[in-house]
Amino acid sequence: MIPNRSTLASAARQLRAVWMLLLVGVILSIASPVFLTSGNLLNVGLATAVVALLAIGQTYVIILAEIDLSVGATLGFSSVVTALVLRDHGLIPALAAGLGVGAAVGLVNGLLVTRTRMPSFIATLAMMSILAGMTLQLTSGNPVAITDYDFQGIGQAYLAGIPVPVWIMVVGYGLFGVLLGRTGFGRFVYATGDNQEAARLSGIRTHRVKILAFMISGLLAALGGFILTARLSTAEPTAGTGLELEAIAAVIIGGTSLAGGRGRLIGTLVGALVLGVIDNGMNLLDVSPFLQSVVKGLVILLAVFLDRNVDMLRALVTWRGPSAPSGTSATGGDLHADRPDPVPAPAPEAAQKPAGVSTVRPTP
Repeated sequence: MIPNRSTLASAARQLRAVWMLLLVGVILSIASPVFLTSGNLLNVGLATAVVALLAIGQTYVIILAEIDLSVGATLGFSSVVTALVLRDHGLIPALAAGLGVGAAVGLVNGLLVTRTRMPSFIATLAMMSILAGMTLQLTSGNPVAITDYDFQGIGQAYLAGIPVPVWIMVVGYGLFGVLLGRTGFGRFVYATGDNQEAARLSGIRTHRVKILAFMISGLLAALGGFILTARLSTAEPTAGTGLELEAIAAVIIGGTSLAGGRGRLIGTLVGALVLGVIDNGMNLLDVSPFLQSVVKGLVILLAVFLDRNVDMLRALVTWRGPSAPSGTSATGGDLHADRPDPVPAPAPEAAQKPAGVSTVRPTP
């Protein structure tokens, strides 16, 4: 079966992120001999895990043609709550409290977007400001130390020679990838993002779908907070600042459309790895941190440009020059030059009669 244009376009968007990753990897492997060492590659995975987890939830939200700017602040707030509960009540209550905070923030975001018809950009921007203020209020701006060894293992332990955060990232992408691509809920997400009104008329509870997507985003932000807090052995009030932008960038680089209705988690994972590899490579090359932000911004612009202009670029690649006029060969000659002139048709009978002769028959 020959794939249609939409299938080819979707494959091109996914391969775009893969080609970007391969290109950056080849350049860095030439520029730095340390890049391809096993230890450095594990560091890339470890550094990418938090942003990659945030990007899972962001993918769900963006496929719905929405956006969640509060994931970084949710990560910081849930980390502080987890650390405070861990200090007084132990590991299990602390994990439950952190995940509960993330889910609650997602629930509020979803209700604001669906019930009050507030744009998700405004609703989550306001939530980001609220959570940042609450985090600073709880901690008075001071970090909260973590001394629980079991909790620290979430971010610092190794399993089969691979950091636990990398395993958490892999399992997260596996589970939520199946949820998005193989279940009815995933189909509802795509349908709602593609055309919400048509999805609603077909019986899909679009409001519920959006609320659940925002809750997934909040839960994964809390899970990312566990990893970051465990790695640092402290809950920093400003730990999640700016991470929402990196998560959105990973989703866009991975081929998910901001217009909604299309996107895959495998593309998001590759997009997160592209950002992680760029960060790692620039650190290896001792590039200024200020220039690192410039480079990442240019990568995001490139990804959005390719997404918005893929049809134009495809037309340029396949353009073969102006087509020859009808009846003219590609070399400029007349295709009918060797044919004899056509024989003129005989004149009509009425045109052959002499002037003044009537053609009307007499009445008998």
